[in-house]
Amino acid sequence: MARSERDGGTRNVDICGSSHGVDDQVTVDIDSLTSSVESMMSQNLIMSDKACIFKVPYILRRHSEKAYTPNAFSIGPWHRHHSLMKSTEKVKLKYLKGLLSRGSASRTLKELIKSTREIEKEARSCYAGKIDVGEEDFVRMLVIDGCFLIELFRKYQDNHIRDVDDPIFNMSCMLQYLYHDLILVENQIPWLVLELLFKKTEEPGNTTNLAQLALQFFENIFSFNPPPILSSYQGKKHLLDLLRNWLVLSSGEEKDGGTGWEPIPSVTNLVDAGIKLKVGKSSSILDIKFQNGVLEIPPLLIQETTEVIIRNLISYEQSCPNCTDRITSYAVLLDNLINTTKDMDTFTSSGIIDNWLNPDEATQFFNKLYQDAYLKNYYYLKLCREVNRYCQRRFPRWRALLMSNYFGTPWAIVSLFAAATLLILTIVQTIFTII
Repeated sequence: MARSERDGGTRNVDICGSSHGVDDQVTVDIDSLTSSVESMMSQNLIMSDKACIFKVPYILRRHSEKAYTPNAFSIGPWHRHHSLMKSTEKVKLKYLKGLLSRGSASRTLKELIKSTREIEKEARSCYAGKIDVGEEDFVRMLVIDGCFLIELFRKYQDNHIRDVDDPIFNMSCMLQYLYHDLILVENQIPWLVLELLFKKTEEPGNTTNLAQLALQFFENIFSFNPPPILSSYQGKKHLLDLLRNWLVLSSGEEKDGGTGWEPIPSVTNLVDAGIKLKVGKSSSILDIKFQNGVLEIPPLLIQETTEVIIRNLISYEQSCPNCTDRITSYAVLLDNLINTTKDMDTFTSSGIIDNWLNPDEATQFFNKLYQDAYLKNYYYLKLCREVNRYCQRRFPRWRALLMSNYFGTPWAIVSLFAAATLLILTIVQTIFTII
């Protein structure tokens, strides 16, 4: 039995524990609770329209924690307190010191901090999550991390400015760490900060902009035939966004795509159905085409960082408002095409995939790449429908079966020729016998 009484905005509720015969009394202050909820609603509940750096949703992170966590270098506020990141802070400071020592008298640390302080609020609004860092620490972090990235890209392009004891270019593992850590969606600082620091530390007569420097550092991350590096990329938000723009803008014409999704047979089944594979000439891995029974796919390099970059690009597309699903669509298509190690072997033997991993690992990587990601607009829907219609035709399948069974090897051709010759001679002998 329950009894409630109202007195001065307070509701007293007596709950009778029937099994033990003990009365527990719970007091709820209605006015205080109402005020608390109203206070919560009065906060700014809308994400800033400038937000472009996101926390990875748990539903995606749970599939591969290591794909979203830096190994050695923390960039930005969200991983800076991790114990593994503290050992590389000295490397950042060494790079900052080297950058300042090469500059003119007008390039001072005070000037860099002052300029960064002026855009601190704008930079903070780029993070779609809580930042437990005060203004002073936040500005310090932006200057140190930003100058480190700029100096890294400059030293990568020009080995003459590298120190003899440079810890990054003298240790192979350091570069591998950086290729992993700098492409993480949570491990970014706003592009506006990088651009500001780059211009403040720019050498006279320099003709290479920051975007070109950064892309030269990552140019072989997807293929040994990288897309061309344009002189300007509009609307850059951070390094990961720059890499995505690089892929999308170099993929030729913008595909309309479509809502919905249509599965496509694996590459082994496509070959059995008479479809031919061709290494695409496009420099963008996204530019996949199908025409006259030929599936043209640009080459893809599968290495340790391939899963990391694609997972983080997918996470970025899933989190960023009004961001198209170009990379997610690419992952869905490859997952359809690669189901077994035989499919992977077909791709590698055709020269489309350069696999540096174990075939089983590479196959599993594609099968789990986009799990729990939502696809709003599938950019390869038209291609999949054209492929499926072609697979329903009988002649290409029969031709492929004939080529596989009777013309697959030189010995098979010789055997077929000998059998045909014997059949013809037998027929001729029969005719002469009848005559």
